[in-house]
Amino acid sequence: MPIFTMRKITNREEQVIKTLMTGTHPSKEKKSRRPEFECPSCGNNVTVRDYQQSKIICESCGRVLKGEIKDRGPEWRAFDQEGREEKSRAGPPSTETIHDKGLSTQIDYRDRDAKGNKLSSEKRSKIYRLRKWHKRTRISGSTERNLAFAFSEMNRMGSQLSLPTNVQEIASKIYRGAVQEGLIRGRSIEGCCSAALYAACREAEVPRTLEEVAEASRVDKREIGRSYRFIARELDIDLPPADPARYVARFGSQLNISGEAKVEAMEIIGKAQEERLTSGKSPSGTAAAAIYIATLKCGERRTQREVANAADVTEVTVRNRYSELAEELNEEIEVQ
Repeated sequence: MPIFTMRKITNREEQVIKTLMTGTHPSKEKKSRRPEFECPSCGNNVTVRDYQQSKIICESCGRVLKGEIKDRGPEWRAFDQEGREEKSRAGPPSTETIHDKGLSTQIDYRDRDAKGNKLSSEKRSKIYRLRKWHKRTRISGSTERNLAFAFSEMNRMGSQLSLPTNVQEIASKIYRGAVQEGLIRGRSIEGCCSAALYAACREAEVPRTLEEVAEASRVDKREIGRSYRFIARELDIDLPPADPARYVARFGSQLNISGEAKVEAMEIIGKAQEERLTSGKSPSGTAAAAIYIATLKCGERRTQREVANAADVTEVTVRNRYSELAEELNEEIEVQ
């Protein structure tokens, strides 16, 4: 008859028994209890996620602990269960930046199945024929070919100009409306999509000059301006004049001036707008002249050539706008 002896359970065996009984691993349990962020200012570990500004903020002192966080939730909002069931879906949302609004399917170019295994020669030839006919049927008519080419060109220019997604959505919607009204016939596709992109920048109040759009495009500035005026007139797009103050931050960053000088330049532009000195003038030229005056007043002198290169205008434009603002606003400029 066998004899059984009793021995003491080790710590390792005790953890294994606890894991089997609770279904959680002790190391994972400790890791989940550890705070994600700890504020270096106040030491508090309670944070608030602001997905609208893509930031993680300390609840106690308001310090920004991390920026550019990703919102992993849906892009839509619902206030009741019925609306949530109606809007919930699988896959990406529809977008105006694709000619079919992103509602079509795509066949992957890799000849592998869902498990990652290679396909047989018979299946590869079948998938090749399916992929070929899928590309042909996805762009069936001349209108869809036009939209596909224009939106790819618009995506390239938007990436080069560092434009946000909402601007490209507005530009695609404007161009789609122009195609539906038959305004593109007889005109350059590149010129019309550049004009739509410039109109979207004006509508979204994103400071981009016509020269910058022409530099990113393959057509000249005159053709873009002509197409822009034609599309805006035919589609009844009423856009307000660009605000010169929106160019100050970008031009000031290129010139490496302080925040005090930028605020001074914005105040000068505000006074000029009250006196109606900016009517009929280029907003980039007005912003350049205001920055030049502000740098002189704040002791951060920049030459007219440096300011003109940052604003992409001529030195004569900076000099003329500078003389008008200094004379009409009675600015007392003391070179420090």
